[in-house]
Amino acid sequence: MPTYVYEIMLPDGTPGERFEIIQSMSDPTLTTHPTTGQPVRQVLTAPSIAGKWSDLGGKSMLSNQNLERKGFTKYVRSGDGTYEKQVGQGPNVISAD
Repeated sequence: MPTYVYEIMLPDGTPGERFEIIQSMSDPTLTTHPTTGQPVRQVLTAPSIAGKWSDLGGKSMLSNQNLERKGFTKYVRSGDGTYEKQVGQGPNVISAD
């Protein structure tokens, strides 16, 4: 079942605290907070879909092991204007000088 985001509507009309609730898609949209009874409105948010290009998938795609397996070379800035090789072929250090 999907997770929906709601926010409490304060007496002056401004949005208050947000909360999440798991509801069936066929359930009606909430108009009041389930425990406090305060008026709420549903907040539209981007869906969180775990897949090949999600944050989790992106981390595994850019892992040192995967980059080396695909034939890439990865350098990481060492802070003093040089880049040190992490994986792959090529020089161990690249200098900006």
